[in-house]
Amino acid sequence: MNSFLISTIFFLLIGFYYSTPFMLTLFGLVFLFVLVLFSVLLVSYFKELMSNDHRPPVVGSTLTMLIHFNHLFDYMALVAKKHHTFRFVTPTHSEVYIADPINVEHILKSNFQNYTKGDYHKLIMRDLFGNGIFAADGDIWRHQRKLASYEFSTKVLRDFSTTVFRSNTAKLVKKVSQSAADKQIISLQDLLMKSTLDSIFKVGFGFDLDTLSGSDEVSNQFMKAFDDSNCIIFWRYVDLLWRVKRYFNIGSEATLKKNIRLIDNFVFELIKRKREQMKQSKDDRNKEDILSRFLIESEKDPANLSDQYLRDISLSFIIAGKDTSANTLTWFFYMLCKHTLIQEKVALEVKEATGAEFTYSINEFSQKLTEAALDKMHYLHAALTETLRLYPAVPLDGKHSEKDDILPDGFKIKKGDGISYMAYPMGRLTYIWGEDAEEFRPERWLRDGVFQPESPFKFTAFQGGLRICLGKEFAYRQMKIMAAFLVFFFKFQLVDERKEATYKTMFTLHMDKGLPLYAFPRRKA
Repeated sequence: MNSFLISTIFFLLIGFYYSTPFMLTLFGLVFLFVLVLFSVLLVSYFKELMSNDHRPPVVGSTLTMLIHFNHLFDYMALVAKKHHTFRFVTPTHSEVYIADPINVEHILKSNFQNYTKGDYHKLIMRDLFGNGIFAADGDIWRHQRKLASYEFSTKVLRDFSTTVFRSNTAKLVKKVSQSAADKQIISLQDLLMKSTLDSIFKVGFGFDLDTLSGSDEVSNQFMKAFDDSNCIIFWRYVDLLWRVKRYFNIGSEATLKKNIRLIDNFVFELIKRKREQMKQSKDDRNKEDILSRFLIESEKDPANLSDQYLRDISLSFIIAGKDTSANTLTWFFYMLCKHTLIQEKVALEVKEATGAEFTYSINEFSQKLTEAALDKMHYLHAALTETLRLYPAVPLDGKHSEKDDILPDGFKIKKGDGISYMAYPMGRLTYIWGEDAEEFRPERWLRDGVFQPESPFKFTAFQGGLRICLGKEFAYRQMKIMAAFLVFFFKFQLVDERKEATYKTMFTLHMDKGLPLYAFPRRKA
């Protein structure tokens, strides 16, 4: 963005030097365009503000969202404490936000067919997500859902993924051990991102990236391009000029286009390599990953399962397998550092569930970390779930109303309205979770020491209804394995205990500026 600003200033100076009348005309046209745009926005805003047909209360416009963008989810949480249903006005439609579990159940289950992703969301998301499951509707969504549902239910994938999670987490522990021995600051979020990316590429594509070692520059560039694109795409929701910038290929849209090209080349090359590997290999173990199974399906239906379609599916798995788990674990360890007694409770439970001693090696502990041991870790499961309640991997999830409707709370929804349920604000509302809603308290999920789930329309971290997350158990298994390994071998402490962590405003709840920690070995002398 800085280089774009410098280039723009340079262009303006050169323009004024050579042709002042032309530049003044250009400025006038730009000013007129912006003035018309804001006039349309203001007219729409005041028109909706004066409406008395029992529509959700108007709390602002696109400009309001722009002003509060860097802390958007906290701003919405503040508004949601006063209005459980409210809306912002855009030049073309209203964006409604809901926090009442009854309304959430209505859009995700009771009237599911009326609330799709819609053209508005799909247009914004298409450049990155294409027709992947997170941006798809109708037959495309049902097709991917059916294929993914089958894959996630197979014992082969479960066993294969568990082996991969253990192996890659062991590498992560070794990496942290080196830094701990040298008393270096650890950027845990970065390490978690790399470890989960390595895991999802092994499980999803059957390839070892080894970004954790830092040796593969191409995969590191891919990860950066993917994360930057996530931010830019979400910025479009408040950027009234993004279509103009995309047309002229300037600013953030120029950066996005460059990133998408890099992402596409990387994923298409993976698909090509995987197809060649499958043709040359007769070993079924090379077909345990998700992409292999989709490629087998593509041979039966090449018209519908094109490489472009496989690219879109693959990126959906990447964001689901990398961002959600790594971000949740980042907030999890942040909360453990803020609550040292809870950190010790989790470590003690891991030790008791596995029967391992702190003198055990990584390989010895890995053998003890069985499925049965993981199933005993109710407190760890509760602590991860409590993290997701306060810091959901997807803080907002948007839908589109296909027809006029009335929500259970009585507010009218018009055809064309956007409607989003607010996972982040919902986790902080006292009328849903009690007076201690903003406290990190894993015990709220336990009854006599046993984990008790809540309604998916109250705890919305994994959605609910027909779109409920297929990878929920997959994600919990990965997070429990990684958390158990790290908490068993290390005590963690924030570098600056006075500093409060903040997030980047994007599709997933990414901690801004990372998580710098100190790690201290638990191993007894």
